[in-house]
Amino acid sequence: MRFGRSLYVIVTSIVACSMFTGTLAKAQNSGTEEGWCLAGYAQRMPVALVCFVVVAMGVILLGWYWLRLARAITSIARLIKDGKANAIGNGKGFFASLRMANIDELCEAFDKHFDDCSVRIAEYEKQIKDLQIQIQLSLRREKNAEAIIYSIRDAVIVFDEYDRLLMANEAAGRLFKFDFSNSQHTPLTELLGADHREFAGFISHCRKSKGQATRREIELLEDGDSKTFDCIVSCVYDQSRQVCGVVVVLHDITRERQIQQMKNDFVSHVSHELKTPLASITAYSEMLVDGETNDEKTRKEFYSVIQNQANRLSRLIEDILNTSRIESGLIKVNKEPVSLTMLIKEQLQMIKGCAEEKNVEIVGQKPIVFDQVYVDRDMMSQVIINLLSNAVKYTRSGGTVKISTEVDEVASLVRVIVTDTGVGIPEDEVERVFDKFYRVGANKKQAKGTGLGLNLVKQMVESVHDGRVFVTSKVGVGSTFGFELPLATRQTVGTV
Repeated sequence: MRFGRSLYVIVTSIVACSMFTGTLAKAQNSGTEEGWCLAGYAQRMPVALVCFVVVAMGVILLGWYWLRLARAITSIARLIKDGKANAIGNGKGFFASLRMANIDELCEAFDKHFDDCSVRIAEYEKQIKDLQIQIQLSLRREKNAEAIIYSIRDAVIVFDEYDRLLMANEAAGRLFKFDFSNSQHTPLTELLGADHREFAGFISHCRKSKGQATRREIELLEDGDSKTFDCIVSCVYDQSRQVCGVVVVLHDITRERQIQQMKNDFVSHVSHELKTPLASITAYSEMLVDGETNDEKTRKEFYSVIQNQANRLSRLIEDILNTSRIESGLIKVNKEPVSLTMLIKEQLQMIKGCAEEKNVEIVGQKPIVFDQVYVDRDMMSQVIINLLSNAVKYTRSGGTVKISTEVDEVASLVRVIVTDTGVGIPEDEVERVFDKFYRVGANKKQAKGTGLGLNLVKQMVESVHDGRVFVTSKVGVGSTFGFELPLATRQTVGTV
């Protein structure tokens, strides 16, 4: 330590002398008048040398003071670290005069401060971990919410408080023809376009009214087709109960509305079809009761009308019940191997009388060697009789109805075709002839009917027997109705 002090004094003295000598030499060698004057003045006045020495000593003392101060602080820190606070009182130097109590207080203050800092750091670390967990949970909830919205089949759109797009799923993009990845923060009116200006105004009105949820049915075009949507607009509130956004959900209810309309039409048609025979039965029975028929011939005519209308009513009810049973899957099916050609021959005998009354010729065909199908005999008889009677009803007098059977062994199918020379069906109505209660408008006066016969044919062939129905028609030329059924294998026939 003493060697360090001596070395410090010697180095500082050399530096001071060097500064003084260098200054004199610079002044003397500068060549200027002021420099020579300064050098001469220094030679004549030794006071300058004394001043430089004093300054040098001051620098030495100041440096020496800071050196001792730094050494004292370093010693205290080392002793505190090593737990040797008692040794401080025995030390010499700058802190030798300090009392041990002051050092103990200083150590206690340091320890208390360090303890407080440790507690605060632990609390901060805990808070940081809690915040990290909350951030992770928030991100996970956000991802889950986005995944739920994207997986919903309904169109979902989320706007902020300024009517700018925040979120939308693919269904909404398809409906309004925009790409969400390129449309974020797009204004509402620009996103929906001029075609949906009224809908955009409805959304803005709901946001400004700050209502919980507003519901409305709207009509929108999707792929050129008009569809009905159940629209629900709900405002989103922040913690201060201020509206910070709006959520729009569009549920396609087109099919529900169509079903509802079909139900209404069904009730209307059934009521009408039931009233017609009931009205005839009621009227003729009242005339019989009132004694308005004096002769036996008139009474027989009235009895015949009542019987025919009762049969018509019975058939209508039976058709409705069969349609309902098939659609609900409650109908009983007893399948067995049946030859379609032989079954057709039996039904021709039943329809021949009606055809002769209208002067319509019915042409059959010779039996095929193997045209057996695995079907319910009664159902298939009803299918054939419905097709034949329908062809006869819409064929004018002198026309022809032809029924034939084809076997496609490659596809293992049996095809039954009924062709008439009737009034035909308009092209835009051909696809609807199998709908329930649907009747071609131009042909309603041609014959009476309920509109259930062809629908029942379709249900029995396709739903019960896994077949296929088809139709082709041309107005004024005639129509061709038919169906296909799987050909029964010989193994199945042998087993049964």
